[in-house]
Order: sequence, then structure tokens, then C-alpha cells
Amino acid sequence: MSNIPLSDPSKILIVAFEGWNDAGDAASHAAEIVVDQCGLSALTHVDPEEYFDFQLTRPLVEQGSDGVRSVKWPDVSLFGPASGDIDSPYVLTGQEPSRLWRSFASQMVDHALAYGIDSIVFLGAMLADVPHSRPVRVTATSGDAAIRDEYDIEKSSYEGPVGVLTVLSLAAAEVGIPSLHLWAHVPHYVHTSPSPKATLAILEKLEELVGIQTDRQSLEAESVQWEEGIDVLAAEDEDMSAYIDQLEQARDTADAPEASGDAIAQEFEKYLESRPDRPGSNES
Repeated sequence: MSNIPLSDPSKILIVAFEGWNDAGDAASHAAEIVVDQCGLSALTHVDPEEYFDFQLTRPLVEQGSDGVRSVKWPDVSLFGPASGDIDSPYVLTGQEPSRLWRSFASQMVDHALAYGIDSIVFLGAMLADVPHSRPVRVTATSGDAAIRDEYDIEKSSYEGPVGVLTVLSLAAAEVGIPSLHLWAHVPHYVHTSPSPKATLAILEKLEELVGIQTDRQSLEAESVQWEEGIDVLAAEDEDMSAYIDQLEQARDTADAPEASGDAIAQEFEKYLESRPDRPGSNES
């Protein structure tokens, strides 16, 4: 097996949390799909008393089919492959902890080392000024030079408030576990509903870069229905429709071939060559 980071699915940990890092539930849903389709089993759970403030992350009361009520506590679980399954990844998912992040990150890194994990893929989703009618962008970044070179991606230059994903990523890097970050861009004007289209985009990018395959047929159908539903709502709201038109025009302009870096550079070179005062030119 290659020594390139992320080349061995059985040594990859996929991480996604509900909450601040999870616009449209896109990242956590993607992680859940990997857990279900890879047949992963829960290996360990965190102690909710230790990592959650129950006034911020409320437990839920549920009533079973027998009429007995019970409390469902916030949870983070580490899932792993069945014995002998050499191609499945590990997945860490659940609700984002609300306290003791450094202790939480240390504990999760210890688990990663214990299971021989050598790289981590963090999944997230952010609200952005993007139209729902265009392909969902998934930004890929990494703090590891080898990963950036192998997958031709950039290093994040973001500075500001962060979620537990960043804290865990930096803690993993300190012990030599590199990571890749995938962030889907979700239209901010539909932030109150799940976004299957963003989940689909994350899973497609996960397969493209890491090779983890999932059956996405039902998700593709849900994405079409999601987009059509927003189209109906927009058709009934002139302001919303006009705003979406603006976003579409901006996106199409940014995606146009003439807007690419190479195209801009070529046009600039043509401009310089056409100048009569350039070195070696013949003025008429």
C-alpha cells in the first residue's frame, strides 16, 4: 500500500458533527450514510456528562412503543469496520461537544492512534451566498503539504471562530496524523431545512479524493426534489426569485472559462504583446 496519506481506506477516520459545522445537516448525514452503507459498528461512546452542557445541548425525551418514556442523551460515537473488513473507514460522528474540547480532542486522538488511523477527513458544511440551482461547491483544504501536493488543493487561510473540527485537527497534527477538510457551501436562504444536494456533493468529493464509495441513487432523487421545492417557493416570492437570479448570474460569471486564472493570464499576455511600446515591437 502507498505511503501517500489517505491512500488506505481502512486507516482513514471520517469526522462530522451536528451543529455549528453542519449547515443543512449535510456533513453529519454524509457520515451517517458511510456508517450505514459500510456496515460499521459502534466501538465506543463518549460520556455525555463530561462533554456536554445540557442547557446548551438539551437531551430529548422519547416514548417507546410500549409507552415507556426515556431520555436520549447527546452522544458522540466512534464507529469501525467489522473484523476482517479491510476496506472500510472509521467514522466519528454525533453532536458537537459543548465543553472540554481539549480533553475531548486528546481522547479522540488516543482512539485514533489505538486503531492505527493514519489520516483524518473532516466533513463540514457552511452557509454561503450561493444559488441552490447550481452544483454545490465543496472546498478541499489541508494543513499537510503532502496531501496538498497529492490532491492539488490549498492550505486554508481562514482566521476566526472555529468549531471542534479545527481543534481536533490541530491535536491530530501534533501527533503526526494529517487531515483533509471538505466543506460544502449551502445556500443561506434555505438554512432551516436539510440539504440532500450538499450531502450528495460531499459524498461525491469523498469518493473522488479518497475512494470511499457509497450508493447515492436515492440521495440523487432527494436532491432533485429539494431543488424543485425551492423553485416552487421562489416562484411565489418576487424578492427571493430576484435574489436567486443575482446569485446565479454571479456564479455563472465566476465559472465561465474566461474567468479562470489561466484565461485571465492569457488575455493579459495578449494585451502586453499588443502594446506598441513593448520591447522589440515595431511602431507603425
